[in-house]
Amino acid sequence: MTSATNERQPPLSRPVSVAATPPEGLEIEIVASETERAALAEHNGLVGIPALTAKLRVKRWRGEGLEVEGELRATVRQACVVTLEPFDAEIVEPLSMRFAPAPGDADRRRHREPRGGAQIAEQDIDIAGDDPPDPMIGGGVDLGGCVSEFLTLALDPYPRKPGAEFQEPAPADNAETSPFATLRTLTPRGDSG
Repeated sequence: MTSATNERQPPLSRPVSVAATPPEGLEIEIVASETERAALAEHNGLVGIPALTAKLRVKRWRGEGLEVEGELRATVRQACVVTLEPFDAEIVEPLSMRFAPAPGDADRRRHREPRGGAQIAEQDIDIAGDDPPDPMIGGGVDLGGCVSEFLTLALDPYPRKPGAEFQEPAPADNAETSPFATLRTLTPRGDSG
């Protein structure tokens, strides 16, 4: 029996778990297949993605977490907002994220009991410093999802083909261009009834 909430497969998926990450870390290269690039292009409203690779280093972070650093390189084909012609743009984006066990993974974390009775996980969070870590799902991270997210964030929302310039349309020769001006030419002016 299938679930009523059938989740769609992400366009690019490369899961890695904390358990499979050795203390010295992992070097991982992601090369998106033609099918994955087509799905990512559709997901981002692009004409296409001719190439997409990411070189990542995954290492343990604070024991139960993961740190992912590396670089995303892609060639994306976008439609110019001025000419509507497709053109290719190169994206080179550094990637850096940290992940910690989700709050629901309480069996691996120490808890303390405050006066009100609710449990609070002890974490070192510097409000003025780095962003807090993202939660891991199922004891791991989907590196493909990270790459997909950074690609989406790196896209220009208003892509313009190099050299394309918007030119305002020239004004019409007639001083009056409203529909009422055209009607006045069709109605005899001498008839007032």
